[in-house]
Amino acid sequence: MEIKGKIIYKLPLQSGVSKAGNNWSKQEYVLETMENFPKKVHFDFFGDRINQYPLEVGQVVNLSFDIESREYNGRWFTSIRGWKAEQVDENAVAAAAAPAPYAAAPMAPAQEPMAPAAPYSAAPATDFGNTAPEDDLPF
Repeated sequence: MEIKGKIIYKLPLQSGVSKAGNNWSKQEYVLETMENFPKKVHFDFFGDRINQYPLEVGQVVNLSFDIESREYNGRWFTSIRGWKAEQVDENAVAAAAAPAPYAAAPMAPAQEPMAPAAPYSAAPATDFGNTAPEDDLPF
């Protein structure tokens, strides 16, 4: 999957040693999409990809990623793991995001105003011949 956006947060590098004795490291980021209603997406790079794709706050990137969910103690957790990030030219993004010039559509002819509704008549409600009081509501 792919998504394009601007890096807005770079979280601290995490590292440790696995149960098998292998060193690991993970770099997390938050990307904000460039849509009418922007969305924030938290993702990470794991292992060698951290140095292969060094990202900084403010960069506009095209991120390729995988989504993975896993269960732990009866709860499900979802992570977005980046595997490739290509920097996008910000000038091209700004030109593509610029709104198109406004072109007014022809207006439809005015319609005749609607006639006023008939006045409300407060006739008593009936239920198969039984007359109900005027203020009796069905709920």
